[in-house]
Amino acid sequence: MPPPPQHGGQGMSTFDKMKMGFIMGTCVGLTMGFIFGGYTIFKHGAGPNGVVRSLGQYMLGSAATFGFFMSIGTAIRTEGPEGTEKMRVYQALLQKAREERRAVPVVVMARPALSSRWAEERRNEA
Repeated sequence: MPPPPQHGGQGMSTFDKMKMGFIMGTCVGLTMGFIFGGYTIFKHGAGPNGVVRSLGQYMLGSAATFGFFMSIGTAIRTEGPEGTEKMRVYQALLQKAREERRAVPVVVMARPALSSRWAEERRNEA
């Protein structure tokens, strides 16, 4: 089988990440639907639909729910190029604080107006 196509050194697109989140959520949902649906069927009986149909309804309902929310969560979690730049700045500040044996900064990603004001205060301190 040939390897998957590369995107020129770039990562996955947001839509690809959403698809992967949906697939992972669907797998988790199928498993959870099987466990809880099986428990409910054993405890209360299958009802008029029978065991297979009742278990299938539990599994598909759970899979659709988990898949939907995992795909949305994956899309929200996806960072753009500005997110990786913020992370690089934060890592640089952490490294500088460790070298100077200072307290590690906790809040770095603030509004631009505050960031420029803090930069001005740092210049005045030095």
